[in-house]
Amino acid sequence: MRRPKGIKTKKSVAKRFKITGTGKVMRSRAGRRHLAQTKNSKRLRSLGKSVQVDKTDTYRITQCLPFSH
Repeated sequence: MRRPKGIKTKKSVAKRFKITGTGKVMRSRAGRRHLAQTKNSKRLRSLGKSVQVDKTDTYRITQCLPFSH
């Protein structure tokens, strides 16, 4: 069977970013994966929260996620 033509979602971008209902692009913070014993609890808690992507990058991300906005 042939795959139908059309636009596709960039799956690598879809795994890294989420688009909220109001259109903001959210990302997770870096630095949580390993070496956690040297970081204090307050720092690890803040690393767990998602943060908004810079406005200069939002256009490129939303172009890679055509069905999210």
